[in-house]
Amino acid sequence: MARSSTRPTSRDVAHAAGVSQAAVSLVLGDKWRGRVSEATAERVRQAARALDYRPNLAARNLRLGRTRTVLLVVPALTTEFFAGVYTGAARVAAQHGFGVVLYPSPEGIGPARDPFASAQAALDGVLASSMAADALTAIRGDRLPLVMLDSDPTGSPGAATVNLDIADGIRQVADHLLGLGHRRILHLAADVPSWTFEARARALGARLAAVPGTELRTARAPLSIEGALAAAETALTTPGPRPTAIVCDDDKLAAGAYKALRRLGLRVPDDVSVTGIDDLALATALDPELTTVHLDAELFGERGMHALLAVLEGHEPAGGDIPVGLVVRGSTAPPRAPRPHA
Repeated sequence: MARSSTRPTSRDVAHAAGVSQAAVSLVLGDKWRGRVSEATAERVRQAARALDYRPNLAARNLRLGRTRTVLLVVPALTTEFFAGVYTGAARVAAQHGFGVVLYPSPEGIGPARDPFASAQAALDGVLASSMAADALTAIRGDRLPLVMLDSDPTGSPGAATVNLDIADGIRQVADHLLGLGHRRILHLAADVPSWTFEARARALGARLAAVPGTELRTARAPLSIEGALAAAETALTTPGPRPTAIVCDDDKLAAGAYKALRRLGLRVPDDVSVTGIDDLALATALDPELTTVHLDAELFGERGMHALLAVLEGHEPAGGDIPVGLVVRGSTAPPRAPRPHA
């Protein structure tokens, strides 16, 4: 006989098992202990299997006021770093029965249109990067359970903040260059109003200021290879002693610095050492390969999602910044003595 196409209901399971619908809900919701016997629970499970019964999650979530969907707001999808953050966040979410909607804020930062008719009605919580924080007000995500990534832990609008130890990463870069003998350093800084880039500048300035005889100059650049090329070229051709090392806020800026140096007839690292942050695929595509700080984007996304799930359950998220590590490659070397002028 052909099997009915009608989807079995909890009432069908209750009838097959000879119990009430309430008992079925308790057993299949794993809340039966102390309320029904083990034998009854097993009878319900067998009936559900025999009928190939699947709970109506949409109806259950509606009753609970939950959609089991969270929003991940990132500045852009033009860098593989945020793709890694999404991968890690989505992996943890799936393990807990949640879905993740990825929402890149237009133009990287700034206000964004509401991706839903009402974010509060469509979502359980929000995970957002500090660089996309301005989008939160527009989508009313700041009224939902919120965990911030890469954000000021003392001034965050979120219930929790998850950070990479970016200040330590910059200190590792500074110590590496100082150990090689560099004392004239150019900071090619991302021209983006964001806590993470401000933290990098503070950490670099503080570390270099502790060593007598160091000189730190700053050139700001848009987060693009072309913008970095122009800013680095201008900084390298201004009057005064040329820096022997360039500390870049990310690998994309480092690629622009490479192009500026090549255009000026200078070699990496013979004339100028260059460092980055991120350790993207770009870092090993450059020649010489780039000394940079490895940031584990997937772990970052995983920790962020774990924190958001803890907030949703009313628990205190785990604390502590995520460690980062310097990867030394061919773009750094001791500074050589300046060539005499002809």
